[in-house]
Amino acid sequence: MLAIIGGSGLTQLTNLEIRKRKAARTPFGEPSGPLTVGMLGGRELVFLARHGYGHTIAPHQINYRANLWALKDIGVDRVVSIASVGGIRADLLPGMLLVPHQILDYTSGRAATFFEGAEAEVTHIDFTEPYTESERQRILKAAAACGEEIVDGGVYATTQGPRLETAAEITRLERDGADVVGMTGMPEAALARELELAYAAIGVVANYAAGRGDSARAISLADIGAVLEHAMARVRRIIEQLVIE
Repeated sequence: MLAIIGGSGLTQLTNLEIRKRKAARTPFGEPSGPLTVGMLGGRELVFLARHGYGHTIAPHQINYRANLWALKDIGVDRVVSIASVGGIRADLLPGMLLVPHQILDYTSGRAATFFEGAEAEVTHIDFTEPYTESERQRILKAAAACGEEIVDGGVYATTQGPRLETAAEITRLERDGADVVGMTGMPEAALARELELAYAAIGVVANYAAGRGDSARAISLADIGAVLEHAMARVRRIIEQLVIE
């Protein structure tokens, strides 16, 4: 069963025929909100708003472990993350979509593994390829099938938030090889790997990153909402196709 984790700009799936909302309890606390279970294209789907359904949970305060555990517990085996990002690479313009293939992690202090505590064995996971390639290909195929342009590949830099980055920090990320920047890619991807969940992401470029394009002097937060509204409509069309792939 497929789960969609919605980020900023996607706190609900308006095209989802809701069957039930399930409040979940996990060994790691409560997830961001109830799991919304419904039908889309004749297939069962689970939706979870990463920041809460009222967008009230900051990136560094999200209970990523509870979110992924709750999805696994309800029977999910595939997860697609929807994440708003800033474009660093010159050809990644506001409104564009991409399917990242790599991650850089600049976060700190987040609970990043299920394997900790006095009784837990030290467990290492292979994270060479942080996104599940088969799931990435499903997204690309779905986008092509519904005529939506999407960029194949990109390096997602995850910063701590909730503040946006300085122009100097973006320059550093660019030197490190980052193409886009966001705040929620990690530890979500690693936790999904620990639970053996297929995991991939759709990055929605909401704005130029600090110091780039029309964000050279400042980022217009007012403009981001309009960009996301249009782009998320495209994301919903891809998700509709994705459930039948």
